[in-house]
Amino acid sequence: MDLDAFFVSVEYLRDSKLKGKPLIIGGHSRRGVVASCSYEARRFGIHSAMPITLAKQLCPDVLIISGDTEAYSKYSKIVTEVINKEAPLFEKASIDEFYIDISGMDTFFNGYQWGTDLRKKIINETGLPISMGMSVNKLVSKVATNESKPNGQSHIIKGTEKDFLAPLSIKKIPMIGESTARFLINMGIKTVITLREMPMKMLQNAFGKNGITLWKRANAIDETPVIPYNERKSISTECTFESDTIDVRKLKTVIIAMVEKLAFKLRSEGKLTSCIAVKIRYSNFDTVSKQRHIAYTSSDQELIKTALKLFDRLYVKRLLIRLVGVRLSNLVHGNYQISLFEDTEENIRLYQAMDKMKSKYGSDVLFRAATQNVNNRIRMDNNLFHG
Repeated sequence: MDLDAFFVSVEYLRDSKLKGKPLIIGGHSRRGVVASCSYEARRFGIHSAMPITLAKQLCPDVLIISGDTEAYSKYSKIVTEVINKEAPLFEKASIDEFYIDISGMDTFFNGYQWGTDLRKKIINETGLPISMGMSVNKLVSKVATNESKPNGQSHIIKGTEKDFLAPLSIKKIPMIGESTARFLINMGIKTVITLREMPMKMLQNAFGKNGITLWKRANAIDETPVIPYNERKSISTECTFESDTIDVRKLKTVIIAMVEKLAFKLRSEGKLTSCIAVKIRYSNFDTVSKQRHIAYTSSDQELIKTALKLFDRLYVKRLLIRLVGVRLSNLVHGNYQISLFEDTEENIRLYQAMDKMKSKYGSDVLFRAATQNVNNRIRMDNNLFHG
């Protein structure tokens, strides 16, 4: 199940006069990007992650709203609670997307009717449109949901998955982005059926292990399990020094490194935070902490700036320090673009490129030059705590 144009739909609930108009949720600055847009705006070719300046060129009359992540989180939580009451097992993949495992329920219920009733309940209780796709695995269900938008539903009966995917564009397959699509199209592969008929070995030679995944997805094969939903409230890390220190520069460098690690962890899990806390423990074991509420984000630069300000307010005794810690709380689901309504396309792409390298080679492979002398264990996950 996937909430349709979720941010836009929430704004419609808050102001019905916006309905029917081309609308963008995103930054107002010249270098901002589109976080979400209405179907009316999409007819002009506008899409998520597009620079605001280009969107304005495509539709000069488009309305731009900065967005309210707290409101979006609130409505996402309401939908989650409805699903949690009814579903035996579900995964919250993002702020607006859910996978529900109803395997075995056909013994007692008609599964598709059960899903239809749940979808109607969500619409009735929240006023938000939501689309649904039902099939044997997550891949086909997701594609079916996207094909049912806006505010529709479909059931891909077992045994018909390949026939359903066959005529679709390769771009409809999750994991195929613009660059991969261009590469495949240059090979003469435009539809899923053509991709399906390609020898797996050829795709593996062209894309490495991702080629095998491509072949499997084209053949409607997906064994990815539904991961049970568990709302994490906070994420934190701390460092106890081998020798107590009064070196402020060193202390701030460690804090920067810890925030970098936590922010990367947030983004890799598709989460945002709206509260950051810094803790210090003096050599006499007195422990103090301060926190600050901020706009939802997973941006290193925003979190580091706030963390350093909190440290400056905390460190007033000028005694030796034995421990520092950082905690991010009030976590919600949402991707990096969602959190940066006023950020630039360049910054977003920079963080995406950095995160891709960290995911592939390890979180300690790339870091700020200012933290180059920090012990690598601070950057690793072995002292990461969750609440």
